[in-house]
Amino acid sequence: MVSLTEENYLKSLFTLANDKGEVSVNELSKHLGIKMPTVNSMMKKLAEKKLVHYESYKPLRLTDKGKKEAALIIRKHRLTEMFLVDKMGFGWEQVHDIAEQIEHIHSQEFFEKMDELLDYPKFDPHGSPIPDKTGKMEWISYAKLSECKVGDLVQLSAVTHSSDEFLRFLNARNLKLGIKLNIKSVESFDKSMVVTFGKNNEETLSVLVCEKLLVVQM
Repeated sequence: MVSLTEENYLKSLFTLANDKGEVSVNELSKHLGIKMPTVNSMMKKLAEKKLVHYESYKPLRLTDKGKKEAALIIRKHRLTEMFLVDKMGFGWEQVHDIAEQIEHIHSQEFFEKMDELLDYPKFDPHGSPIPDKTGKMEWISYAKLSECKVGDLVQLSAVTHSSDEFLRFLNARNLKLGIKLNIKSVESFDKSMVVTFGKNNEETLSVLVCEKLLVVQM
């Protein structure tokens, strides 16, 4: 049995992994706000459980077993977020902390029923893929809004940053997943972008915001 603390480490390793599937101890330490000796100690425990490849002074990598365990934790989190929004009427900015608590429930049947009630969603309320019960997930090649050009028509499909503050910022501007954005102009000095959407809606978005919005070309 994997403990709650171990689950949080696995989830962070999975989330932080680069293209090579690696993350440094220092990066993990900063992300979790935990001192490096404590992180190293936990990595040794996870290595003993065959969940992490761990060698001193080398990047950390999840084993295949560790990847599946982490993906199933993320599955529970994202299914819960979807259930809270779709079935209980919570806003997408309200669900992260609740899902953090519920994801540690170990009953597989509980989450399978949740999945069934939701009609087996592929993505959570923030556009992130939901792993299936084997730990596999569907990836879509998104572009950042900041990479788009004047004249592009795109659909807002996901966010890379789901803090309450950022999502409330989007709510206040009626920027929601699924809407179509027309790129009206891009400021050459600071790369801020003017977008139009819906009925006569227009917003100027900083490059900081555009970096966090993921889109697909229409």
